Amino acid sequence: MTAASVLLAPALEAPEFLGAKTRNRWLSLLLRGSVPALVLVAWWYTTTHGLVSTEVLASPGQVVQAFWELVNTGQLWEFGLASFQRAGLGVAIGVSAALVLGLVSGLSRLGEELVDATVQIIRVVPFLALVPLFISWFGVDEAFKVALIAVSSASPMYAYTYLGVRSVDRKVVEAARGFGLRGWRLAVGVVVPSALPNILMALRICLGISLVGLIAAEQVGATAGIGYLVTLAQQYYRNDYMVLCIVIYALIGIGVDLVIRLVERTAMPWLRHGTATA
Repeated sequence: MTAASVLLAPALEAPEFLGAKTRNRWLSLLLRGSVPALVLVAWWYTTTHGLVSTEVLASPGQVVQAFWELVNTGQLWEFGLASFQRAGLGVAIGVSAALVLGLVSGLSRLGEELVDATVQIIRVVPFLALVPLFISWFGVDEAFKVALIAVSSASPMYAYTYLGVRSVDRKVVEAARGFGLRGWRLAVGVVVPSALPNILMALRICLGISLVGLIAAEQVGATAGIGYLVTLAQQYYRNDYMVLCIVIYALIGIGVDLVIRLVERTAMPWLRHGTATA
């Protein structure tokens, strides 16, 4: 390179920072809560100023009053515990079975040939269409409710586990085999950790869908539960109870999402530095 070309070359600039940009935690929390806060303010304003009739949508004050009524009578704890037990048992059964099937189908060609087609057929059937069939099989007792919740939560876990296992870098698996890992040690030590982001995302979706299954299950033959409370509110035209149940379901969903986010931050700290730029 000649001296003239050096003089004509553009000046070098410092490269743009491509790492993770940190944001103030309190600012992040403020931004996350801003939209729900605006929705709450709009709800309060429209119902207390007559823009929306409280016969159509109960006001926040009425919902809080209904909440304390259930707390004082002890029904909130009783119904909440009943729903938690049903949902917990159903999700545990459905997620565990789907996780095993997803691993078997993803790890083995024979397993895929035996499992995948059948599971895909079951997956595309709306689980609410199984309600009459499950009632004829299990009656309207707890077995029916747990089975419906299990089926509703199984499909996302299978699909995401299968996808996660199939997406594991083959070079990583070959390297692990080079160190002598085989069979279940290879699956537990390499494949499952690599597929963990997909599995946790599946768990988020499963828990959300299980609430739909819980509501459907508690509409039939239940004498306790949040879904049963919705039925009572509909029968007695208690709009405040209906809205309260919706708020309870929303809070449960938020709580579950926060727990899974905490698990993600603990088990996969590298995901904190994603592709977000602002």
